[in-house]
Formats: sequence, C-alpha cells, structure tokens
Amino acid sequence: MSAAILLPAMLLDAALGEPKWLWDRFPHPAVLMGRVVAFCDRQLNRGPARRLRGVLAMALMGGGALLLGAAIHALPDFGLLELLVVAILLAQRSLVDHVAAVARGQRDSLPEARRMVARIVGRDTATMEGPAIARAAIESAAENLSDGVIAPLFWYLLGGLPGLMLYKITNTADSMIGHRTPRHEEFGWAAARFDDLLNLIPARLTALLLAVAHGRFDAARIILRDAPLHRSPNAGWPEAAMAVVLGVALSGPRSYHGERREFPWVFPEGRREIGAPEVEAACRALWRAWGAMLVLTLLLVLT
Repeated sequence: MSAAILLPAMLLDAALGEPKWLWDRFPHPAVLMGRVVAFCDRQLNRGPARRLRGVLAMALMGGGALLLGAAIHALPDFGLLELLVVAILLAQRSLVDHVAAVARGQRDSLPEARRMVARIVGRDTATMEGPAIARAAIESAAENLSDGVIAPLFWYLLGGLPGLMLYKITNTADSMIGHRTPRHEEFGWAAARFDDLLNLIPARLTALLLAVAHGRFDAARIILRDAPLHRSPNAGWPEAAMAVVLGVALSGPRSYHGERREFPWVFPEGRREIGAPEVEAACRALWRAWGAMLVLTLLLVLT
C-alpha cells in the first residue's frame, strides 16, 4: 500500500508544492514539529545530564511521531488523509522553487541573488559574489534533495507513515538542536546522531539517482573519492554527485558568522566560475533525480 499511496503523493507535491494561501491560514506540519522540538528544548535542556535528557527528548518525540503516523494510517478513509500528509511532508516542488529563485536573482542583480540565497543557506551571504552564490544554491539543492525528498520517500517505503513521521521529527530536531553550540552540544547529540543514522542510506541513494538519471555511470570513482571530504557523514554524497553531473566544483572556502572556514573542494577539477545557468541546471537535475525515484516507485507498485 505504501508505494501505491506514494506515487500520487509525489505527483501532488510536484504539482502544487506548498500553496501560500493554505499555509498562511494554517500551520504547516513542519512548523508544528518545530514547536514540539522547541517545547522539549525549553523544558528538558537544563540542569545536569543534558545528553541523557536529549536522548529522552528524542525518544519522546520519536515515539509520538510513530504513534501519530500509525493512528493516521489506521483511519478508515481509504488512505486519503495519509496521501495528503505524505504529499505535504515532501519538498520537491518547494526545493526547486527556492533554488530557481536564486537563479532568477542572479539574472536580476547581485543584491537580489544574495537575498534569495540567504533564504536557503546558513552561511554569510552579505559579501558573496556570483560564483559563491551559485555554489551555495547548488550545494543546498543537493543536500535538501536527500533530506527533503529522497529520505522521506525512502522511509515511507520502508516504514509507512510511521517511518516517515519518525524521519521528519528527527530531521526537524537535528536542524534546530543538533548543533555544536554551548546550549546544544550535549542536549542535541541524540538528535544529530539519529539523523545521521536515518540519512545514511538515503544520502547514498540520492547520489546514485543523480548519477543514473544523468547517465553518469562513471561517477562512482569521483563520488567515492570526494564524498568523505565533507564535514557531514552524509551530505557529501549528494553534493559530490551533483558536482560531477553538472561539471562544477563545490564546497571550498566560505564564511560563517564572520569567520572564514577553509573546506576542501568537492570535484575540484570542475568549473569554478559559475552562475545562473549552472543553478538552473541544478534545478533540472533535481527533477531528473525525482523522475528516477518516481520510476522506481512505479516499478514497486507494479510488482
């Protein structure tokens, strides 16, 4: 049943994305998950044994997500609500729209490009030049293809709606508290590690889909070489694959909170003077990988 629901959910997300008129009136489920994470952070992230408290918080949030997913799945509505929830929790159309906005900004003006890319990355953008803006947008496209599209699809196919809900609350928790800051170094440890675990296979699947969708069966050597260079155990895989299929160099030096950090280049032999055309190519790559996953899902429905 999972694959049969997933197919129309993917098409619904691709067609509608996140309608502004709807989410201006009602809180998005991701926003509600964020409120749950923030509540746990306020109530439990205090006193001694913060790592243990973080493990407890993640267990409570994960358990609640599993129960909610199971409850929705059990409703006698022929899977209609489940289909809508799955479509809402996918982010393909929204991701493409946000990345495409950076390309449009680059064709408009440098300030507009900086404003658009600041919506999707956490690094400093105020002094970014064109190639750095393009790299940031393409890296975000690759990483969010894995986190926001392929991983949710994978966990829904594997664990149904409970699996998808567990993944989404974990990924939300990681984005909010899974940082190495004084406040969250210990408390967010469980969220960060569990998110790494849940993304282990999807990140590599995303790299495979990008390579196969572009007919780059020779990309494995470069992906295997460069993916481990990334500071994340998972993000390097889709990023390296995207770099190869577009023929661009990604990662490299950038600034966070005014501090320049020297990260190694991913696919350093790729083009570095890049701009709007390469960002637009990344959007097409997102749709190609999505199409490959759609075909895979269709095959699962037919078997």
